[in-house]
Amino acid sequence: MYDYLFSPLKLGPITLSNRIIFSAHLTNYAVDQLPTDQHVKYYQARANGGAGLIITEEHSVHPTDWPYEKLIHGFDKKVIEGYRAITNAVHAHGTPIFAQINHNGSQASGMYSRRAVWGASPIYDPLFREVPHEVTEDEIFEVIDGYANVAKNAIEGGFDGIELQCSHSSIVRCFLSGATNHRSDRWGGDLQNRSRLMLEIIDRVRATIGPDKALGVRICGDELIEGGMRIDEAVEVAKAVDATKSVDYINSSIGVATASLFAIEASMAIPPGYSLFIPSAIRKEVSIPVVGVGRFKDPLQADKAIALGHCDLVGVVRGQIADPDFANKAKGKDLQAIRYCLSCNQECVGRMGLNRWLGCIENPNTGREATPEEKVNFRSKAKGQDYPKVAIIGAGPAGLQAAISLSQAGAIVALIEASPNPGGQILLGASLPARNEIGDLVRNQLNALRELGVEITTNTKITEDDLAELNADAIVVASGSSHNKPYWISDYQGSDEDQMSISDVNWLFEKRVQPKAGETAIIFDELGFHQATSAATYLLDRGVNVVFITPSMVIAQDLGVTLDLELWRASMAGRNITFLRNTLGTHVAQKTLGTLNHIIGKTDSIYGDHLFLATHRRSNNELYHHALQAKIPAIAIGDALSPRRAHSAILEGQRAPQSLALLLGESRSSRLGALR
Repeated sequence: MYDYLFSPLKLGPITLSNRIIFSAHLTNYAVDQLPTDQHVKYYQARANGGAGLIITEEHSVHPTDWPYEKLIHGFDKKVIEGYRAITNAVHAHGTPIFAQINHNGSQASGMYSRRAVWGASPIYDPLFREVPHEVTEDEIFEVIDGYANVAKNAIEGGFDGIELQCSHSSIVRCFLSGATNHRSDRWGGDLQNRSRLMLEIIDRVRATIGPDKALGVRICGDELIEGGMRIDEAVEVAKAVDATKSVDYINSSIGVATASLFAIEASMAIPPGYSLFIPSAIRKEVSIPVVGVGRFKDPLQADKAIALGHCDLVGVVRGQIADPDFANKAKGKDLQAIRYCLSCNQECVGRMGLNRWLGCIENPNTGREATPEEKVNFRSKAKGQDYPKVAIIGAGPAGLQAAISLSQAGAIVALIEASPNPGGQILLGASLPARNEIGDLVRNQLNALRELGVEITTNTKITEDDLAELNADAIVVASGSSHNKPYWISDYQGSDEDQMSISDVNWLFEKRVQPKAGETAIIFDELGFHQATSAATYLLDRGVNVVFITPSMVIAQDLGVTLDLELWRASMAGRNITFLRNTLGTHVAQKTLGTLNHIIGKTDSIYGDHLFLATHRRSNNELYHHALQAKIPAIAIGDALSPRRAHSAILEGQRAPQSLALLLGESRSSRLGALR
């Protein structure tokens, strides 16, 4: 099945058992700028899962580098104890582990350090908007000393090698790039001078770690900014790295971690393998192994990239965040069992952007490896009695996850779905432009259920009268949510040609409403997420004119944290779409929507043939309340509990065994009495 992916490869003094790398990425797991037990368990899980090499998140080399709160301060000797805990845990599985070290330069803020940001030139970063101090030559050597100091700490802490981050967020990148290095001394000017800092750091770090440890350098192949580094210069930089004879491999990246972050952590809107041109070009010109990155989510895709000569190793980050056993499952040729990453960026990239610890929308254990939830084993508690029978009503992401976790806990599960297919609103999402990979969430869940032998009964709607006939010890209500029209809409309408057609946005995706080319559709967006933007793309592709209205200050604001906003806004350029921000709907009269700009108080009327509402929904929780009245132990999860996004549904489905164990272990009345 694989020609190269599971063949060994030498990186200098280190031999890897396979070509799958768990590349460096932020986690926000640090406490007081030190490694934690969560780091230990997180990396250990991926080592146990078969990764050929683990490269940790960056470790800061200098007190002036503190761009985000939970950055590990590698220059502090206190990190060594935490380093040893990490490396010992990873080495126990025979996996080598490298430490990435870095100074973020001007891509930072003085918020946490209370110091001036250091940079190559006094050019502010567009995200942090802080003018950096242009480092003097003495300060440059202070930074170089910092790299050597942290490399020494890392080796003392048991790491097998060092990776120098010179790519998407680094003071070294700031020196390499003509966009951020405007110096006129020997550290600026032509590419040779701009490369001087990187080459000095390589020499010092190699001298520090000696010949028995590996050294890698990560460089950016295309910054995607005006005046920035392009692939031709990146190849020259790579050749200079190779010429030192001190470096054992080159890692690659694309974009700048602030101005063009959407390219570094690409969402599903960008095709897999989109940045392979970078390692491919570099590999043709250097003699050392090259790492390729860029949304690798399938082991066959990774093996093909190596087979075609684009790279020697493949960085799989989000794929191993979603499934720590990615490598072992691939090696065992159990591709169906892999929990494939969705590239939705909601709980990994999105949580990081909100200063929260890294998680995963479909893997509730990610980020909680050190504090797992209490396991429930209904079989051990049965004591000769029948195992509990649990009826799960609804096979959306919450119901599917509840069926998985309850079956694993030993319950007998009956999963019942009213529609012809399981998946709920995820199925609708997967049918939308550039959103098809979200359907892998359901695919992954269905594969897990097949492994557990759980069958799904579809086309079966459960009513209040059916509850008792389910013959269940407990009921899980995962029946989702329904559209909920705003107070200013008197009714849904659309059959009269003189009236505006008013629809929930999902009705468009369900093809219950299909506007004609040349008509005008108004989209009213309260949610700020994919529902409204996908509707706009869908309608524009069919020749419909669109007016996009939101009460928010920013159009589709929540797409910013998932890195979808830039590309979607770019895709809207030159199309028949009008944007109205800070705008509320007030009423509908024939074919006009009354509006109010709630900032300046201006009222207006907008013409439209159709009005599509991306608004907050209401829970379908009637069966839950009927079960309680009938004294049937029941819980509601997902949208049936409260309409939210998929990660909440997955979490509640995962926790269903704990919730039901409480219900089945004691009567509701006794629990209420205890509360009183």
